[in-house]
This record gives sequence, C-alpha cells and structure tokens, in this order.
Amino acid sequence: MATVINLKEIQSILQNIDVVAAMEEGFIQYSNGNTVVPPVGELLFENPKGDAHIKYGYIKNDDYYVIKIASGFYENSKIGIPSSQGLMLLFDQKTGVPKAILLDEGYLTDIRTAAAGALAAKYFAPKEISAIGIIGTGIQAKLQLQYLQKYTPCKSVWVWGRTKDNVEKFTDELGSDFDIHIAKSPSELAKHCNLIVTTTPSELALLKAEDIQKGTHITAVGSDTEHKQELESKLLQLADIVIADSIPQSKSRGEIYRAVKDGELLEDKVIELGTAIQNQKLQRTNNEQVTIVDLTGVAVQDIMITKAVYNAFIA
Repeated sequence: MATVINLKEIQSILQNIDVVAAMEEGFIQYSNGNTVVPPVGELLFENPKGDAHIKYGYIKNDDYYVIKIASGFYENSKIGIPSSQGLMLLFDQKTGVPKAILLDEGYLTDIRTAAAGALAAKYFAPKEISAIGIIGTGIQAKLQLQYLQKYTPCKSVWVWGRTKDNVEKFTDELGSDFDIHIAKSPSELAKHCNLIVTTTPSELALLKAEDIQKGTHITAVGSDTEHKQELESKLLQLADIVIADSIPQSKSRGEIYRAVKDGELLEDKVIELGTAIQNQKLQRTNNEQVTIVDLTGVAVQDIMITKAVYNAFIA
C-alpha cells in the first residue's frame, strides 16, 4: 500500500533537504539526456480562470518515476485558499507499484520553483546586487525572495503588485527581514534593481526592454503556458544570455516561445540551464551583461524533490 505523506510532514522534512542542490543535479541529468520527460499535459480553465499541469517522467536507471499534478486558480484568494494546489505520485520504476502519495497541496511545486530561481541567480546574477526586484506578491514571490538569500546578502527589495492590498500584505509579512520599497510600476522597479524575478500569471508584458539597466539579471517564473507573458519580446533580443530550463518546452510555452514567435529571438541563441551549469564559459562573465533565465518548470524538478522527501521520510 502506498505511503501517504501530508503537507505538515513534507514541510518538516524539507527543512533538512538542500533543494537547490537537488535542482542542480536534476537539470544536469536532464540536459545530459539521462531523463525521460514527455510533453506537459495541460488543462486551461476560464470560469474561474486557472490552469492545471500534469508533469511526469523519470531518471534513467533510477528507483522511481513520478507523476505530478499541480494547478493555479488565481481567484482562490477570494475564498481564502492558496492559488496553488496539487499532489505528487511516486512509483517503483521497476514494477510500477505505487510507493507514495505526497499530499503537498502544490507546496512542493512552489518550493522547487523557488529553488530553481535561486539556482539561476547562483550562475547568472551579477556579483554585486544593488537591489532585488520582485514582480508579483503571491506565495512564489515570497519564496523566490527568501530562497535568494542563499546566494546574496542583499536586503534591499523593490516590489510591484497588481493591487495595493496585496503589496501591503507582502510588505507586512516580509518587512521585518527586508528593506522593502513599493514600486508604482514594473518600470520604476527595474530602474532600481539589477536582479529581478517575475512571478505573475500576466498575459501582457510587464517589463520592457527600455526599462532594463545594464548588468541586470531576470528570472522569469510566471509564464508557463503559451498565453502568459511577463517580458516584452524585445527584451530577450536585448539580452546577452538567454537560458531555458527546457529547450523542448520553450518551443511551446514561456518567454522564449513568445520572443521567437514574435521574431525577436533566434532559437540558436538559447542555452539550456543544465548545459550552462556545467560550462563556465556559458555563464555570466561580467557585470555589464543582461541575462534572462526562463523557468517554465520541468518534470525533473518534481522527480528530484519528490524522491528527496520520500527517501528522507523512510530513512
């Protein structure tokens, strides 16, 4: 019978897991061709607006395979529940026997995404960070900021959100740990920050090429379907380095997809994250470069974090 691991148990276990290191290993395995990761399954909803993603796969010659179902319903806040929901299913790779059900309520997706953001900053953010810009005010915005502290001591933060209430809530929750400034627009935020993370479900570009100062790194997290877009396509043309977590996925979703579709970016300019991690020449080489990492979310991240939690649970 499959082991059921609930959210509180998962949260307790994660305190002793280096999730960023797990993500790094996962992306390397993925880019080196040591994984089987089929295309993302996707359901899009209009009333209320939301999306559900089914991501699944395995690392070759490993013990398990994983199926993840995660959703984002963006009006959930109106009824007092988080926008992210979901669960992880872990199976024996040799027999297909279900080994565990992780009732994480979308939490593991949030954590592995934040850890990937920290990993992106580790290799592509400038050494001297003047201020961190966070576009969005939800759980992912908060986690991205918190996980970035693994790689930068910067406490100066600018935040922009769609509503005054959400921005004030963000500031109230994190203001004791950071020096938070409220931006009137994404453009104002960009003028003060050289490390920016975008975390919204926007379908209209929020950051423009003209907004970005030299040396800025951007981690784009929110655009995980073909309809979402947080970065103007010209911004990717401007960038010196453009990184995809998954080149195959970037052909159908995310900022890279939109920029290529708009004729502003050539596909051969794009480098995969796991490849760049292994080659210093493909990483940031000076503080003048503009770098963009487009995170659409890859099943190997779910595989790595699910395995890590399960192995710690049974240890």
